[in-house]
Amino acid sequence: MKFDTKLWKAVFMMSIINIALSGVNVMFKKMLNEGVNRMVAATYRLAAGTLFLTPLAIFLERHNRPKLTGSILCSLFLSALLGTSLVQYFFLIGLQYTSSTFALAFSNMVPSITFALALVFRQETLNIKNNLGRAKVLGTMICICGALVLTLYKGASLTPQNAQTQTETSNSPTTAVTQKWAMGSIMLIISILIWSSWFIVQAKICRKYPCQYTSTTILSFFGVIQSALLSLISERSISMWVIKEKFQVLALLYSGIVGSGLCYVGMSWCLQQRGPVFTSSFIPLIQVFAAFFSFSFLHEQIYCGSVIGSMVIIVGLYILLWGKSKDKPTQVTKQEPLNLDLEDSGTAPKELSRAAHPVSGK
Repeated sequence: MKFDTKLWKAVFMMSIINIALSGVNVMFKKMLNEGVNRMVAATYRLAAGTLFLTPLAIFLERHNRPKLTGSILCSLFLSALLGTSLVQYFFLIGLQYTSSTFALAFSNMVPSITFALALVFRQETLNIKNNLGRAKVLGTMICICGALVLTLYKGASLTPQNAQTQTETSNSPTTAVTQKWAMGSIMLIISILIWSSWFIVQAKICRKYPCQYTSTTILSFFGVIQSALLSLISERSISMWVIKEKFQVLALLYSGIVGSGLCYVGMSWCLQQRGPVFTSSFIPLIQVFAAFFSFSFLHEQIYCGSVIGSMVIIVGLYILLWGKSKDKPTQVTKQEPLNLDLEDSGTAPKELSRAAHPVSGK
């Protein structure tokens, strides 16, 4: 059996990326618990990522950067709205009202929702008459059932409560806690719908403007402006922009440089090398690592409903991915023009750079 160096390099990279993103979400949860404004934190995070990536984009892609047109800038602005500002706005509300483990369980649905949206916008084909088509549908339905379990059933705590958690629970009415958990679940559902829509839009952009560092830098820059405006709309106070704690400063720098910078660039590389099916299959690892970090450092509780719902989602996810992985790659003869009018597009999807980098199914 031939040793595939690129495959194991991608496996290693995606594993490191998911560990890093787990740390980002746990740090954000701790900052929210300490009273940091969620959109202020998102703005600083994107600003740190922009400042870090700008010199890398200028230096590393100075010789092969395509012309940056007004159409591409408008598309990147829309992509930033979906992929950075709005998704973080709703996700961080859900994270604040629930827990990091519970919030990340919803992210396991992103591949299934993306597949469903791709069908609606005719970027994905489906033949219900064969086993692969039925696997795609079955996997999507199982993921939706798992999300319903996560939303409607919390269940008993599987881990012992510490003294602080017991005090907070006893001082909070049961009805209020339940309402916050339900509101957080709704916000998380909205966030994954937006995040899945971002994949549809970004896939179109990547075919026209494939520079990873430059496109991520522009996305982060637009995200800074959009997140700052959302912060001012939700709350107008100068004091909320002041970050005093050393941990908060370090967490924001880490989240920006690693989470919004290096991780996005690394995922773009994996998308080009192995395709979106391979890359998205690592998403459940984020929840596994986050559960460990949350229980170890934040002493968060792990509930029965979260475990059951997560297991159902993961089973559905891998059924869907199995069906997707058997798809035959479509050969690309020329570069597609950038066209975000998805409704009128009748072409089948081409997984990112799949033609340039054929992937063996063995």
